[in-house]
Amino acid sequence: MNKFFVFILIIVLIHTLFSQVPFRDFEIVESIPVETNLDNEKIRNTSIVWLEMINSATRTIDIEQFYISNQKDEALEPIIKAIEKQAQKGIKIRIIVENNMADTYPETLKRLNKQKNIIVKTIKIFHQTHGIQHSKFFIIDEEKVFIGSQNFDWRALDHIHEIGLSINHPKYAMAMTDIFELDWEQCDKDTLITILQNNKTEFQTHYQNETIYFFPTASPYKNIPEKFISDEKAIIDAINNANTRICIQLLSYSPSAYKTYYSNLDNAIRNAAIRGVKVNLLVSDWCQKKYEMPYLKSLSVLPNITVKLSTIPEYSKKYIPFARVEHCKFMVVDNNISWVGTSNWKKNYFYNSRNLGLIIKSPLINGLLYDIFQKSWSGSYSRKVEPEKNYQPKEYGDRN
Repeated sequence: MNKFFVFILIIVLIHTLFSQVPFRDFEIVESIPVETNLDNEKIRNTSIVWLEMINSATRTIDIEQFYISNQKDEALEPIIKAIEKQAQKGIKIRIIVENNMADTYPETLKRLNKQKNIIVKTIKIFHQTHGIQHSKFFIIDEEKVFIGSQNFDWRALDHIHEIGLSINHPKYAMAMTDIFELDWEQCDKDTLITILQNNKTEFQTHYQNETIYFFPTASPYKNIPEKFISDEKAIIDAINNANTRICIQLLSYSPSAYKTYYSNLDNAIRNAAIRGVKVNLLVSDWCQKKYEMPYLKSLSVLPNITVKLSTIPEYSKKYIPFARVEHCKFMVVDNNISWVGTSNWKKNYFYNSRNLGLIIKSPLINGLLYDIFQKSWSGSYSRKVEPEKNYQPKEYGDRN
């Protein structure tokens, strides 16, 4: 009888140990539009990771988003309920969203702001320079961070292609908390706090058996706190140091900026191609506008540069506005350097708007991101830009 009891106890302990998956220190996270073949078996989906992270909170949750858009019975609702449940348990929750978008999607913000232990603020300080609060991140207990292209939007979980990172690293989380605190303060300011920092702070962690080195990037240029380096500078430095290949996946790309030519990124890409680096640029079909397509065409005719447009098929059950699109924002350089961020590649995102990113030094992470890129690049949803073709802007908003 005693031996049987010990045997049962061992079985229970083994089951307990293996059923409790430890929080991963560094993880790529993706959102896959349903009814597409873009899913990657090695990469967990956003809704699973978000729920895991929010439920793990024991003290604080700080959320900074472009906007929050929820619908009943859609994928974001369990996340919103989890946030409310954590607030009911006494966890302190702060939320910052872009002021204009708060007017567009006020319902969920009002719902959350009614809860005890939740404070919602809107930020409009970046409007002074024609910018916006465009970053998308949250921090759990000043220890864990999620950052990526995913907006807090039900569409971003099931109907948009997105890439983000979940990182368990208290020192990095504290740096991200610093930028959250800066924006929390700036919610109540009439003038942008001028901070001219450009101090790269490298952190390290582990993925499987590899040491990963990474450092945080930020925009806009004049509002970057300590431990962050300019997002634009970090991206251009990575491009300038490329030897063999650069793969870029974005919602949109354009050097056209307020009736002027924004040359910094465009010239870096062209110079890389002249050095013999193979450049593959994949952007969404939302780029079929007169201030974007001519520049994509001009890149596509150059030796060593290939440009493609991605078209995600519409959802079979209904039309969904502002969805079914390539929204990832990442780059892989050679076999070691990667960038993942929140910024579209246009001047005002780097000089006028709040955006965040990471430069990552890791062959393993680079390889995983390259595989994600290749799935989109080589799949049936992408097609080469044709210089002679007359492209028409795509309809993707509300149909009234």
